[in-house]
Amino acid sequence: MILPSKNHDWGFWGALARHIEPEPLWAAASLAIAAATRCDAEDVRIFLDSKSGRHFSDDVMNGLSQGKGPETAIAAAIERWMSWRIGRATSRETGIPEGLPYLVGYVAFSGICEEVE
Repeated sequence: MILPSKNHDWGFWGALARHIEPEPLWAAASLAIAAATRCDAEDVRIFLDSKSGRHFSDDVMNGLSQGKGPETAIAAAIERWMSWRIGRATSRETGIPEGLPYLVGYVAFSGICEEVE
């Protein structure tokens, strides 16, 4: 399921909108991130609308600027974020378990933070 962005000014959507039409990339990224992380659509939306989502969009834009198509650029960004691991300092700071793939950790963390607020 794809949930619409609630942050058209910043996050993934807002960062992309400064350069291209974000809606098709939002839909593709939402589905691909949910599949890669096994997180629910709400957590994915919260992640993409966050500061981390803006950083994720930078990776997608880098792929697009290298001539990759949208799906390939998103897949490359996911692969990169899944290859990174949560380190000790980030784990202490956020409570995300050390060693967890970065993308999984931050998507889940975004959803938890939203629930706490």
